[in-house]
Amino acid sequence: MMKKLNLAFAALIIVAFIYSIYGKEQVIATGDVVYLKLEPVDPLSLMQGDYMRLGYEISSDTSEIETIPKGKTGYLVLNIGDNKIAKFARFDDGSPLTAKQIKFKYQRPDGGIVIMPNSFLFQQGLAELYAQAEFGIFRVTATEHLLVGLADGDLNKLKTPTAATN
Repeated sequence: MMKKLNLAFAALIIVAFIYSIYGKEQVIATGDVVYLKLEPVDPLSLMQGDYMRLGYEISSDTSEIETIPKGKTGYLVLNIGDNKIAKFARFDDGSPLTAKQIKFKYQRPDGGIVIMPNSFLFQQGLAELYAQAEFGIFRVTATEHLLVGLADGDLNKLKTPTAATN
């Protein structure tokens, strides 16, 4: 009996994991493209190899940060321009969004606000390529956002030499 219960529990975990992956794949496949201006920080991690710690310009675009209690999470409302670059509009207060607005989840640990993900991992030796990054490329739906790449100042996706030939 215990063996069957353990197998059922393991199967449930696997199904939940697959469902989560499927949800992320749907965001990538059907989500709208949005660009966030970057404030890159540190390009190296001894444990992870090369990576870029990311900050986003919209994190510092508001003077209202100090009114948000530390330890809180919530949503920013962002205006989407014709070029698909997102700009801070307001903190979400439950009022309806316009057709050119989206919500982005944020955290406020100790200092300012943090938008996830706050790092971008890449293959070792490509730091010079990703140092050109000026924008994060996101796929967004009404409920979720995923970082799918980095772009230069002209909104061209930065591609590795092998990815450029595919």
